[in-house]
Amino acid sequence: MIRFSLICENEHEFEGWFRSNDDFDTQKKRGFVDCPSCGSHKVGKALMAPAVSTARKQETIALAMGEAQKQALAQLKAMAEKVRENADYVGDKFAEEARKIHFGETDPRGIYGEATLEEAKDLAEDGVDFMPIPVFPDDRN
Repeated sequence: MIRFSLICENEHEFEGWFRSNDDFDTQKKRGFVDCPSCGSHKVGKALMAPAVSTARKQETIALAMGEAQKQALAQLKAMAEKVRENADYVGDKFAEEARKIHFGETDPRGIYGEATLEEAKDLAEDGVDFMPIPVFPDDRN
Protein backbone atom coordinates (compact mmCIF):
# COMPACT_ATOMS: atom_id res chain seq x y z
CA MET A 1 0.00 0.00 0.00
CA ILE A 2 1.16 3.52 -0.80
CA ARG A 3 0.09 6.58 1.17
CA PHE A 4 -0.40 9.73 -0.87
CA SER A 5 -0.80 13.23 0.47
CA LEU A 6 -3.73 14.64 -1.49
CA ILE A 7 -5.17 18.11 -1.98
CA CYS A 8 -8.47 19.21 -3.53
CA GLU A 9 -9.26 22.28 -5.61
CA ASN A 10 -10.30 24.07 -2.41
CA GLU A 11 -6.87 23.37 -0.87
CA HIS A 12 -8.13 20.83 1.68
CA GLU A 13 -5.27 18.45 2.45
CA PHE A 14 -5.84 14.79 3.32
CA GLU A 15 -4.28 11.36 2.86
CA GLY A 16 -5.29 8.36 0.81
CA TRP A 17 -3.99 4.78 0.67
CA PHE A 18 -3.71 3.01 -2.69
CA ARG A 19 -2.25 -0.25 -3.97
CA SER A 20 -0.14 1.62 -6.54
CA ASN A 21 0.16 4.85 -8.47
CA ASP A 22 -1.94 3.28 -11.23
CA ASP A 23 -4.62 2.37 -8.67
CA PHE A 24 -4.83 6.03 -7.62
CA ASP A 25 -5.08 7.15 -11.26
CA THR A 26 -7.81 4.58 -12.03
CA GLN A 27 -9.87 5.48 -8.96
CA LYS A 28 -9.51 9.21 -9.71
CA LYS A 29 -10.66 8.72 -13.33
CA ARG A 30 -13.71 6.75 -12.12
CA GLY A 31 -14.62 9.51 -9.64
CA PHE A 32 -13.91 7.38 -6.57
CA VAL A 33 -11.45 9.86 -5.03
CA ASP A 34 -13.07 12.83 -3.35
CA CYS A 35 -12.25 15.33 -0.63
CA PRO A 36 -13.59 14.30 2.77
CA SER A 37 -14.07 17.98 3.70
CA CYS A 38 -15.98 19.33 0.71
CA GLY A 39 -16.68 16.33 -1.54
CA SER A 40 -14.77 17.76 -4.52
CA HIS A 41 -13.61 15.22 -7.09
CA LYS A 42 -10.90 17.58 -8.34
CA VAL A 43 -8.14 15.99 -6.28
CA GLY A 44 -4.43 15.78 -6.96
CA LYS A 45 -1.31 14.59 -5.24
CA ALA A 46 0.37 17.11 -2.96
CA LEU A 47 4.13 17.33 -2.64
CA MET A 48 5.38 14.73 -0.20
CA ALA A 49 8.61 14.25 1.67
CA PRO A 50 10.05 10.74 1.33
CA ALA A 51 8.98 8.33 4.05
CA VAL A 52 12.22 7.95 5.97
CA SER A 53 11.81 6.59 9.46
CA THR A 54 14.03 8.11 12.12
CA ALA A 55 13.52 8.59 15.84
CA ARG A 56 13.60 12.36 15.31
CA LYS A 57 10.91 12.23 12.65
CA GLN A 58 8.69 10.07 14.86
CA GLU A 59 8.97 12.66 17.63
CA THR A 60 7.97 15.39 15.19
CA ILE A 61 4.99 13.37 14.01
CA ALA A 62 3.89 12.63 17.56
CA LEU A 63 4.15 16.31 18.50
CA ALA A 64 2.26 17.37 15.37
CA MET A 65 -0.77 15.21 16.15
CA GLY A 66 -3.75 16.86 17.75
CA GLU A 67 -5.86 15.19 20.42
CA ALA A 68 -8.36 13.85 17.87
CA GLN A 69 -5.59 12.18 15.84
CA LYS A 70 -4.00 10.69 18.98
CA GLN A 71 -7.38 9.29 20.01
CA ALA A 72 -8.04 7.85 16.54
CA LEU A 73 -4.57 6.27 16.49
CA ALA A 74 -5.16 4.70 19.92
CA GLN A 75 -8.48 3.27 18.70
CA LEU A 76 -6.83 1.91 15.56
CA LYS A 77 -4.08 0.26 17.63
CA ALA A 78 -6.70 -1.25 19.97
CA MET A 79 -8.68 -2.59 17.01
CA ALA A 80 -5.58 -4.19 15.47
CA GLU A 81 -4.68 -5.78 18.81
CA LYS A 82 -8.22 -7.14 19.27
CA VAL A 83 -8.09 -8.69 15.78
CA ARG A 84 -4.77 -10.35 16.62
CA GLU A 85 -6.04 -11.61 20.00
CA ASN A 86 -9.04 -13.30 18.37
CA ALA A 87 -7.28 -14.87 15.40
CA ASP A 88 -4.62 -17.48 14.72
CA TYR A 89 -1.25 -16.30 13.44
CA VAL A 90 -0.34 -18.26 10.31
CA GLY A 91 2.80 -16.36 9.30
CA ASP A 92 3.69 -16.40 5.61
CA LYS A 93 1.04 -19.09 4.97
CA PHE A 94 -1.73 -16.45 5.14
CA ALA A 95 -2.76 -16.65 1.48
CA GLU A 96 -2.82 -20.46 1.51
CA GLU A 97 -4.85 -20.65 4.74
CA ALA A 98 -7.27 -17.88 3.71
CA ARG A 99 -7.95 -19.69 0.45
CA LYS A 100 -8.58 -23.01 2.29
CA ILE A 101 -11.08 -21.28 4.58
CA HIS A 102 -12.77 -19.49 1.66
CA PHE A 103 -13.21 -22.69 -0.35
CA GLY A 104 -14.39 -24.73 2.67
CA GLU A 105 -11.32 -26.98 2.82
CA THR A 106 -10.85 -26.17 6.52
CA ASP A 107 -13.04 -24.87 9.34
CA PRO A 108 -13.72 -21.13 9.27
CA ARG A 109 -11.68 -19.13 11.76
CA GLY A 110 -10.00 -15.79 12.06
CA ILE A 111 -6.41 -15.74 10.87
CA TYR A 112 -3.71 -13.17 10.32
CA GLY A 113 -0.21 -13.27 8.88
CA GLU A 114 1.86 -11.95 6.02
CA ALA A 115 1.16 -11.98 2.29
CA THR A 116 3.01 -10.54 -0.66
CA LEU A 117 1.31 -7.97 -2.85
CA GLU A 118 0.96 -10.61 -5.56
CA GLU A 119 -0.67 -13.05 -3.11
CA ALA A 120 -3.06 -10.34 -1.94
CA LYS A 121 -4.03 -9.55 -5.55
CA ASP A 122 -4.66 -13.24 -6.23
CA LEU A 123 -6.81 -13.56 -3.10
CA ALA A 124 -8.87 -10.53 -4.16
CA GLU A 125 -9.34 -12.01 -7.65
CA ASP A 126 -10.51 -15.28 -6.04
CA GLY A 127 -13.12 -13.35 -4.04
CA VAL A 128 -11.47 -14.03 -0.67
CA ASP A 129 -12.47 -11.40 1.91
CA PHE A 130 -9.50 -9.98 3.81
CA MET A 131 -8.06 -6.65 4.83
CA PRO A 132 -4.63 -5.40 5.87
CA ILE A 133 -4.03 -4.93 9.58
CA PRO A 134 -1.95 -1.83 10.29
CA VAL A 135 1.48 -2.43 11.79
CA PHE A 136 2.69 0.30 14.11
CA PRO A 137 6.34 1.01 14.92
CA ASP A 138 5.97 -0.31 18.47
CA ASP A 139 4.37 -3.56 17.14
CA ARG A 140 7.73 -4.68 15.69
CA ASN A 141 9.53 -4.86 19.04
